Amino acid sequence: MDQMTSRAAEIEYADWKAPAGDGQMLIWPESAELVAQTRENQKWLSGTGSARIQNTPLSELRRAARAAIGHEIDDQPLIATGHQSELYHPGVWVKDVLLDGAAKKLDGVAYHFAVDTDHPKHLHVRWPGQSMPITDDPAIATASWSGMLKPPSAEHVLQIEATARREWGAFNYEPMLFAYLDALKSRLATATTLSSLITDAQRDLDENLGLTHRATMVSPMLRSSGFLAFAYHVLSRPDAFASAYNGALAEYRARTGTRSTMRPMPDLFVHSQSIETPFWLDNLADGKRIRPSVFPTPDGKWLLELVGGEEFIFDPNLDALEAAQRFGAFLDRTNHRLAPRALTLTLFLRLMVADQFVHGIGGGRYDQVTDRIITTHFGLAPPRFCVTTGTLYFPAAIGRDRVCMPCLLQEGHRLKHAVLGERKRELIGAIGAQPRGSSARTSLFLGMQRERREALAQSPDVARWERKLVDAAARAQQDKIIFDRELFYAAQSRERLMTMIEKYREAFAS
Repeated sequence: MDQMTSRAAEIEYADWKAPAGDGQMLIWPESAELVAQTRENQKWLSGTGSARIQNTPLSELRRAARAAIGHEIDDQPLIATGHQSELYHPGVWVKDVLLDGAAKKLDGVAYHFAVDTDHPKHLHVRWPGQSMPITDDPAIATASWSGMLKPPSAEHVLQIEATARREWGAFNYEPMLFAYLDALKSRLATATTLSSLITDAQRDLDENLGLTHRATMVSPMLRSSGFLAFAYHVLSRPDAFASAYNGALAEYRARTGTRSTMRPMPDLFVHSQSIETPFWLDNLADGKRIRPSVFPTPDGKWLLELVGGEEFIFDPNLDALEAAQRFGAFLDRTNHRLAPRALTLTLFLRLMVADQFVHGIGGGRYDQVTDRIITTHFGLAPPRFCVTTGTLYFPAAIGRDRVCMPCLLQEGHRLKHAVLGERKRELIGAIGAQPRGSSARTSLFLGMQRERREALAQSPDVARWERKLVDAAARAQQDKIIFDRELFYAAQSRERLMTMIEKYREAFAS
């Protein structure tokens, strides 16, 4: 325990910020330390025989969980990241770039876990002046999770391509979007869901750029014995887990000065008669989901009750394999699925699958909470994670200064207040000389306002400023789009993406 406490206390988190400059990147910790920490994580996690999940050694469950996704070589480092299955921006894409560089340096394997169990978002192909949904499935606005969405029709993909080719000529470069759309078209015939289609097409695009990683959907993994054993462990000890979870959130808020009880995520609700769990319970028959709670039984166990009245009782004394089999059979029989929320998913992946997990800035902040849960609930020093992000603006933004609307509004404020010049000082003096509330004071004040309006209407300086304000507002709207860091990374040219890839490769080569 002393070794665990000492190791956990060594972690010092940085105040990560996304780079403001185009082409800049952030890697934390620096690459050599990241590689060393990955090897240390692997050694640490494979040797924690005393740590148990659902009465089974963690090392044993890790081997099973890794084998379930096709990683059979126990001593080969596994570097992973995860993100919603969506059209993500360059700041997210560089996580896959780091995966490639780190895996090659470590002679390891890289995995991208595509989360198809979250609410659909960022599923529009956008560029200045245009936004088109990547699928013509009308459920894009109503689906409870992205894995429910259907692939686009071939006609819809062709429409996106035709519109992009017609409008992209104005930007004077060839985006990787057309290679991405080619990848979509080549996979349409065999695609079963939109999530799997866009994930596979993004992997194809990355391979086109010389990157290597395995793309794995999260939803099939939720039926594996490793995940079910992990979930059973949490659900059979909900009071202890909720205490660690809520305590970790309280510690994070106190340390970072976070006042909102909703950030970085809300506490689990704890009541004497029920405890909220950190999962979604998905009804696969009707496509609806709830935040499930479990309820105490008279013999000290915990019960999950479905809407239709079906019940499942969690026995904390079962070993992991039997627990997973029983719970999996119950979910199959009732056509339900237990899906982890974001923090719970990374908790599972970091403990039971990955030797190094790559986060963006937001995920890195959230996983400071995960570190605390690993320490307090599982009695383990948390494996170290890493953080990366990068900035690539839309190419039209390069060399362009952004409009400063506050500066312009301040300029107008000064102009309007100075429009009467010395006359304003005279009028204010005359107004001040009259008794408060008197009709003379009111008359002078209204007269000053009338003179000011007339002066504003006749001032050439004000007229020039108003024209400049109209032009600036239009340009600010354009700036909002072309300086948007969240445009799909395939909107970039091959040359710009390759330049970013080379920067990461240099970082791991040095």
